[in-house]
Amino acid sequence: MIKAERLQLIIEHIRKERKVLLGDLSTLLAVSEDTVRRDIKELSDQGLLKAVRGGAISRSPIPQHFREREHYDVSHKEIIAQKAIKLIKNGQVVLFDSGTSVLAIATHLPRDLQITVVTNSFPVATVLEDHPFIEVIFIGGRLNKSSFSTTGFEVIQTIRGIRPDICFLGICSIDLISGVTGISYEDCQIKKVMVETSKQVIAIATFEKLDTTEPYYITSASDLDIIITDTDPDHENLKSYRDLGIRLA
Repeated sequence: MIKAERLQLIIEHIRKERKVLLGDLSTLLAVSEDTVRRDIKELSDQGLLKAVRGGAISRSPIPQHFREREHYDVSHKEIIAQKAIKLIKNGQVVLFDSGTSVLAIATHLPRDLQITVVTNSFPVATVLEDHPFIEVIFIGGRLNKSSFSTTGFEVIQTIRGIRPDICFLGICSIDLISGVTGISYEDCQIKKVMVETSKQVIAIATFEKLDTTEPYYITSASDLDIIITDTDPDHENLKSYRDLGIRLA
């Protein structure tokens, strides 16, 4: 088998399985683990997958710009929003990050709900501006034009002064080894502080974001209290997260 064929098989395998071990690929391709390791490094350098210790995992398939993500996988975000709303109670202080799945939650909040929303997301603040009983605290800072959110030192300092009851954390990628990761360095710094200051962290992730990774680290998977996905919480592919003690919804 020539190298080009090996690389293509690796890409197809990782797209299907989302993760793979060096030994398994070595057997599948009938080559040494050293050869597989070099192939994985080459594909990782091209951004087609992410090399990790002992193998590789998928990169997140999600578009990067907010406008593209806003119209991506809308029906699944609706499912997630309905699950999330059930976890919110009157009187709570709830931190909303800048993810589009989190925006879907804000859009569907009941009109009689009485909470305080803290957010650095312009779209979230806009959606809630006419809500009769929700107080909105918008965190000012420098505009990130890719995510339509504020970033920077001022945002981090403001979040450090708040102890939200719940943080809805939009997830770009999550893996048990790599943890929760993202594409934007500045955005990940904001999310990291949100996790540190919140009493309960609820990760919002469509199923395809699981077992994928991106360059910038936010937190370990074990720091999450709940993961809400668009699939059955008893799905067999979620077992490893349940075994870690994370509640699935």
